[in-house]
Amino acid sequence: MDAADWDERYRGSGLLWTARPNRFVEQELAGLEPAGRAVDLAAGEGRNAVWLAERGWEVDAVDFSAVALAKAERVSAERGVGLRTVRADLTAWQPPEAAYGLALIAYLHLPWPQLQEVLRRAAPAVRPGGTLLLVGHDATNPEHGHGGPRDPHVLYTAEQVAALWRPHARILRAEAVTRPVAEGDGSCTAVDALVRAVRS
Repeated sequence: MDAADWDERYRGSGLLWTARPNRFVEQELAGLEPAGRAVDLAAGEGRNAVWLAERGWEVDAVDFSAVALAKAERVSAERGVGLRTVRADLTAWQPPEAAYGLALIAYLHLPWPQLQEVLRRAAPAVRPGGTLLLVGHDATNPEHGHGGPRDPHVLYTAEQVAALWRPHARILRAEAVTRPVAEGDGSCTAVDALVRAVRS
């Protein structure tokens, strides 16, 4: 899907996703002391970016959907926090080097060669001692989980991501994790990849 497709998907008065942060983002980062600037890559409607801003981070929310970023700005204003939105295609966007104390990538799914480049650029954007966090649909999810993309070319494992970051960072956690997904009258389980690292 390109930016126009996502604009159309996000169009409408309500939020496409919940306003709450992703459960793994909250679990992993709630205890992290805010340290200046953070960047949320593929921020969408800003649910994670706004939560980070509420915790005291100065957040750059980067996405290629103008509609999603407008919603992120609206939500941040309603909740009384500042947010810097950046409309950019992550496959071409070059973040400033060592500018951030935190880089977050949540549910960004691109063909693996393109995602590798995004991940490679994300690591040096974080200063030494800063945090890198990725969560996304795991490559095993189509077979063992529920929801998310079914195309294997846009899925990955935690170890694939960790291998890219290992030359730049100390890997604290790289594993498949599960989360409940409400579906009709019941609940299903999704399988996600989670990687947390500290920049060397």
